[in-house]
Amino acid sequence: MTLDLVPVLPELLVVAAAVAVLMWGVFVQRDTTRDGFVIAIVAMVAAIVALGAIGGDRRLAFDGLFVLDRFAVFTKIMILLAAIFTASMSVDFLEREKIGRFEYPALVLFATLGMMLMVSSNSFLSLYLGLELQSLSLYVLAAYHRDSTRAVEAGLKYFVLGALASGLLLYGISLVYGFAGTTAFGPLAQLLGSGGATAKIGVIIGLVFVMAGLAFKISAVPFHMWTPDVYEGAPTPVTAFFSSAPKVAAMALFMRVLEGPFVHLFVEWRQVVVALSIASMVVGSFAAISQSNIKRLMAYSAIGHVGFALVGLAAGGAIGVQAVLVYLSIYLVMVVGTFAVILSMRRKGAMVERLDDLAGLGKTSPMLAFVMGVLMFSMAGIPPMAGFWGKFYVFMAAVQRGLWPLAIIGVLTSVVAAFYYLRIVKIMYFDEPVDGLDRVLGRPVALVMAVATVGVLALTFIPGPLLAGAKTAAMALFPAAG
Repeated sequence: MTLDLVPVLPELLVVAAAVAVLMWGVFVQRDTTRDGFVIAIVAMVAAIVALGAIGGDRRLAFDGLFVLDRFAVFTKIMILLAAIFTASMSVDFLEREKIGRFEYPALVLFATLGMMLMVSSNSFLSLYLGLELQSLSLYVLAAYHRDSTRAVEAGLKYFVLGALASGLLLYGISLVYGFAGTTAFGPLAQLLGSGGATAKIGVIIGLVFVMAGLAFKISAVPFHMWTPDVYEGAPTPVTAFFSSAPKVAAMALFMRVLEGPFVHLFVEWRQVVVALSIASMVVGSFAAISQSNIKRLMAYSAIGHVGFALVGLAAGGAIGVQAVLVYLSIYLVMVVGTFAVILSMRRKGAMVERLDDLAGLGKTSPMLAFVMGVLMFSMAGIPPMAGFWGKFYVFMAAVQRGLWPLAIIGVLTSVVAAFYYLRIVKIMYFDEPVDGLDRVLGRPVALVMAVATVGVLALTFIPGPLLAGAKTAAMALFPAAG
């Protein structure tokens, strides 16, 4: 049993911290929000250390329901880093808005735990357990500011549509189990590979429903309808969390499911992924043009970026998975830094979220404008910024697999998307200044902005370590190829 628990040591650290935060908040007779964040961040750092100590050799736990390999280690580190950065940015915001409660860091920990279970799923049973643990925590976080009508509306919309997506996912899982007779990924892959599924068409129909449920979690079109409203209505640190860690976890789960148990149905599921990718790139790029609220703009931006990542998934194989992991890593750094800038946008003590509020920022807050400019150029994929290399690798993976039309559509929609990113730069540096933003900038937010800026520049000029790590992680899904 001791050996069985070694692969889940990082998860045990996270769940122990979540329980500790809850108990500390209940029994200590004072505001323990900041204490809870300290416990949460220390636990997540310890989980990253534990992942490094355990290593990436493939190990199973809980009778094969849980798998730890290099792919899981790589994606869990990304998830934990995103959770650490967004939790750090939340402290000052919650105190200023006077909504600090110890439940917030506990919910972040439980959501992170669910994401970590998702990427280590080796069966549809553990997949659903992790997915729902993440989702239930995120529903509450979306409506965390309970005195705000917008936040409550965001949480309700997310919950109702999320329940629909969970129903689709469960129906798909039941179809797969009914026709294949197993929920475990390994036996299912062997069954489909040997042609032993007596009713292959039934498994394919089940797979379509599973993909629909997972597409909701990554905000892929046409399952994106919740994203703009939830991004706008939720508290800004929660939106930052939504846009980073859950996206990585859901995309990692998507790759593990499609390239694992359903790898022998590549021809069938690739058509669906191509359709999701094209729709997401087009809608994300064009719908963002008319947005005046920066959080809604970032919602459509996230939809577009999901479409670009799906280009790599459509390519398939180790080269496609590697491209997706590189893209997600770069996107993670960019989006966390962008939301740090958004969090620092306050005027007369109140949050501002309109694009017009950035007017003349280059003159009133040069450093803030510089950080935002670097991130926007990278988001737009302007060479030689890191965002350009992310798109380059997914498009090259598609070209190498013969998906020329998909790569061309990706390039064209990138040009469209560049308009609204560069418009932000134009507003900051060429529009007449409005009242300057408050110069109150908390240390955690400033630190996250600095780390994100340095990270983008580092990935721009020294991408080698990321490429090597992503390649090693991708090969873990294809042991035979290695």
